[in-house]
Amino acid sequence: MLEGAKSMSAEAATIASAGAAVGIGNVFSSLIHSVARNPSLAKQLFGYAILGFALTEAIASFAPMMAFLILSVFRSKKESFSLKKQAPLSHNKVETAPC
Repeated sequence: MLEGAKSMSAEAATIASAGAAVGIGNVFSSLIHSVARNPSLAKQLFGYAILGFALTEAIASFAPMMAFLILSVFRSKKESFSLKKQAPLSHNKVETAPC
């Protein structure tokens, strides 16, 4: 049950990537419309468009981060128990038989 919840929440977190793509499309669509209406402000509007692109992309970068956080932090009891049960590594020399 926990595995299914983890998968669904990670998938929900990655939906933000699609939202960011739509947001970036809106930013540059608005830039094209604005420059078509007033070409003399093209340089200033381009600066605003790059700022909007950067902020939208920053939000998009949080989506994979949250997905990995959800998948790695929430472990089932079985996984955490099996991690505690592992024997420590031995650093003793292994001697081989002469050939």
